[in-house]
Amino acid sequence: MKTIYKTNRSGGFERLEQFETNSWIHLTSPTETEIDDISTTFKIQKRLLMKLLDKSELPRIEVSHNNVLVVIDLPYTVEYAKKKKYRVMPLGIILMKNGMITIANQEHPLILDIKQNHPIDLDLENKKSFLLFLMGKSVEYYLKYLNEIQEDIRAKEAILVKATNNKELFHMLTLEKSLVYFITSLKGNQVVLEKLETLPIMSLEEKELELLKDVKIETNQAIEMTNIYREILDSTMDTYGTVISNNLNDVMKFLTSITLVISIPTMIASFMGMNVPLGDVGVNPLSFLFLVLISIIVSVVIIIILHRKNLL
Repeated sequence: MKTIYKTNRSGGFERLEQFETNSWIHLTSPTETEIDDISTTFKIQKRLLMKLLDKSELPRIEVSHNNVLVVIDLPYTVEYAKKKKYRVMPLGIILMKNGMITIANQEHPLILDIKQNHPIDLDLENKKSFLLFLMGKSVEYYLKYLNEIQEDIRAKEAILVKATNNKELFHMLTLEKSLVYFITSLKGNQVVLEKLETLPIMSLEEKELELLKDVKIETNQAIEMTNIYREILDSTMDTYGTVISNNLNDVMKFLTSITLVISIPTMIASFMGMNVPLGDVGVNPLSFLFLVLISIIVSVVIIIILHRKNLL
């Protein structure tokens, strides 16, 4: 899908039907016809546009024919079994003399967020400021999802204390994989920011350099948070793996003790049920009550002994 936007007089974005100078073209899962149209109109290699739709595309920056290509990774969520997985997707940004193109293999809430909630002084004519603003917004989404992961870890801690299976640990493993994606992508975005600062064709002004500095600080903060949460998650998984094993051992110990207690009346009844003479016990009308009483007494004694040895 292709959409075109331009800054209006009130400082907002208005949608256009045709491309105009200093407008912004956003492509979401574009068709081959749309790619051919963009490639022909703006003299951009079709192979490059198709490559930007690859989910494995890495963050980078390139300069070609006075166009600057910037690829960054954006975080997003995937719902599965009523839970969230966190992954990253590439967003290609092409800065041209007369406008800008962004291309992604799927829709991302960041684009809608930018269209609805952007500073009034953000003008599409200043493509460099818009690029830095977009990268700053991407860091906000990383921080948002990192906070969600932290809350998820806290919620799982309460469950894992009493857990006896690996179900919750598997979910923690999924979170750890998400953090690996995050740290890899954030470091890639960080490299892009470093190159933007030194790229001659960008020639950032003082205000843009300040904005770049802020984005770099936020990116570093997100990297530090990701590393901290990853270390916490690793420690938590190791600790609760042991806790789950101990909980399972406690359950097995309890079941074994209960089996031992129950086996006493069974054993006594088995002895009394043998086809052998029992003397007065076999003909006494109170024999059954006597056997039940003996069984209860022996069982209680065993329970007390097991309890004192912390086995029950």
